[in-house]
Amino acid sequence: MSDQLPPTGAGDAAAQEPEAAPANVLSFNASEATGAGGVGGDIATFAAMGAHGLPVVATLVMRDTAEIFDQHVIEADAVAEQARTVLEDISISAWKVGFLGSAENVSAVAEILSDYPDVPLVAYMPAVGWMDEDEHAAYLDAYRELILPSAEVLVGNQKTLTDFLLPEWDGERPPSTRELAVAAAEHGARHVLVTGIVLPARAQEGFVDNVLASASGAICGEKFERFEASFLGAGETLSAALAALLASGADLPSAVSEALSFLDQSLDAGFRPGMGHVVPDRFFWAVPPEDEDGDGEEPFGGPGGLEDPGQARGPKRMH
Repeated sequence: MSDQLPPTGAGDAAAQEPEAAPANVLSFNASEATGAGGVGGDIATFAAMGAHGLPVVATLVMRDTAEIFDQHVIEADAVAEQARTVLEDISISAWKVGFLGSAENVSAVAEILSDYPDVPLVAYMPAVGWMDEDEHAAYLDAYRELILPSAEVLVGNQKTLTDFLLPEWDGERPPSTRELAVAAAEHGARHVLVTGIVLPARAQEGFVDNVLASASGAICGEKFERFEASFLGAGETLSAALAALLASGADLPSAVSEALSFLDQSLDAGFRPGMGHVVPDRFFWAVPPEDEDGDGEEPFGGPGGLEDPGQARGPKRMH
């Protein structure tokens, strides 16, 4: 096992310029009590990547580590007021949009995003099929129409993005990353980061791919070995790490590569705090090497999870 090191990028910049303040990243997301996802997961990831998180809560999700039970949506005016208040005081370098709870909140957030067209946006689409059918359809329609035009990158796993971007897809094969990117571009998103792509070739069985693409085609990607473990918060971790890296000034391909590596190691060090899924350990790098093999629960390695596949530490890359 190799020594664990803190993430590069924002952390390196801070080490070289100790007087520089961390980059500020504003997150519009849900709040949920497991700490795996939502604004809690975002804040932890931003901090681990050397950025400062500004959490704006859009809805309260009632869940445990196994399943979602309900949500209590915050009124759109209150969501907007949270953001406007902090934006009048603090300059931001990037933002992330996660789950917003309702079409009304999507509209309120989109209005704010439109006032800051030069700030890069990472949009994360989790699986939201648990919502009421009518609310679900309205939410996805609003997200496509209002959030994607501002998105530098749309992040999600292959199935979720297929359902979101190409709901009428009935091909015998899943859509390619370019086909998903073309569909996203039709709504204004410049890139997609598609995760959890199952590789059919026998020689690559047991691996999943993660690809950044634009409407012109694939740009970069990482293949990781797949293990049998289910994670909660993988997609939140990846998208938040990507936003933090973009905020620090990294170019998109480099940011994607480092964010995937960070996710890989976070999941490998993951832990199960309850009776449900495994939660990423965003601070894997802070554990002293002599304590890594101490008493306690063994870390989990590999992909899986409610929304995104996990990966094992290495990272076990194939290209």
